[in-house]
Amino acid sequence: MTFNAALRKSGLDIEILENVSMRDYSTFKAGGKAKYLVEPKDSNELVHIVMAAKASNTPFYVIGNGSNILVSDSGFDGVIIRIGKAYSNIETIKEDDECIVIEAEAGALLSTFGNKVAKEGYEGAEFCCGIPGNVGGAVYMNAGAYGREMKDIVTKVVYFDVDDMDIKAISGEQCEFGYRTSFVEKKGGIVLSAQMMLKKGDKEAILNYVAELREKRTASQPLEVPSAGSTFKRPEGYFAGKLIQDAGLKGFALDHSGAQVSSKHAGFVVNNGGTASATDIYRLIKYIIEKVQIESGVRLEPEVRLIGFKK
Repeated sequence: MTFNAALRKSGLDIEILENVSMRDYSTFKAGGKAKYLVEPKDSNELVHIVMAAKASNTPFYVIGNGSNILVSDSGFDGVIIRIGKAYSNIETIKEDDECIVIEAEAGALLSTFGNKVAKEGYEGAEFCCGIPGNVGGAVYMNAGAYGREMKDIVTKVVYFDVDDMDIKAISGEQCEFGYRTSFVEKKGGIVLSAQMMLKKGDKEAILNYVAELREKRTASQPLEVPSAGSTFKRPEGYFAGKLIQDAGLKGFALDHSGAQVSSKHAGFVVNNGGTASATDIYRLIKYIIEKVQIESGVRLEPEVRLIGFKK
């Protein structure tokens, strides 16, 4: 049974795109084609999409805004489940004089959530305003910036347990958040929504802080060129960008493909003009890992999710 046929058996009207170029769904602006791409509008559709993939023995991979992925040039011979705008509601669950609890669906942009609560005078999510991913991915990997992480504000997560084929809810404490990981990531589940609690603060001070972080990000990061954000995880006791710079690789390029270590921030691999292939970018990432290990003895680990590459 094909994936198409399996999904049709659900009786749901879910559009299935075929042979989709993943460069259009990745901030790296590179990558081959996915055999199928679907965008669920709610948890019911998501569950049936996963059921259809399993019934047809079709591999599947869940993405959000595409801001932390690199898909190989050979593509992905399976289903890309994209959780995006169709699944991005944000609503207030509880509000009083001291705090607010907001629930955001997985497809909501983290920056949209951050800016919303900042404008309403709630503090704690200022770091979210400049992160290009969505809420689901941010919770899944415990995204963070400027000394704050999702673990600091998340109080509840609803996720789909792919093994048990069941929707479950856990508290923030049960999420087992760590550096760029969470219980859901370890479990291989799919984040559906999250509740975040924030305290009432000085609205003007909050907005000023958001503007300050925006200026810092613009000044220090290559936001004007395609990339997937920080390319490598932070090694314990070190900073990836500093190790790469100390290895003499800031601004380095293996060739003229467009793949380059940013001359603005050595922790970012960029795709100048969107001309580099996924292979070009991957080759540069591997070179950086090897060079840094030779120079410092530290082995960097990609933070970017590599899809369809042979290990």
